Amino acid sequence: MAILYTEEIRDMTPAERAAELEELETELLNARAVQAAGGAPENPGRVGELRTTIARIKTIQNEEGDDVSGDDVEAADTQE
Repeated sequence: MAILYTEEIRDMTPAERAAELEELETELLNARAVQAAGGAPENPGRVGELRTTIARIKTIQNEEGDDVSGDDVEAADTQE
C-alpha cells in the first residue's frame, strides 16, 4: 500500500477512504506483530508512515463528516 497524501485522500469517496483505512490498519497490525514476535521488520520506517497516513485519513473523515466506524463520540456527548 502506498503512502497517501491529503490531495489523494480528499479525492476519494467516503467508501474508498474507509476501505483504504481498513487495509492500512491491517498492514500496521501485521507490522507490529512482526516486531512483537522479535522479528526485524522489512522497513522499520514503514510503521511510522502507516500511522501518519491513518491519521491523515481519519482527520479528513472527521473534517468532511464521514461516518467513522466504531466512533460513538457524538452519541456519548449527547447522553451526558
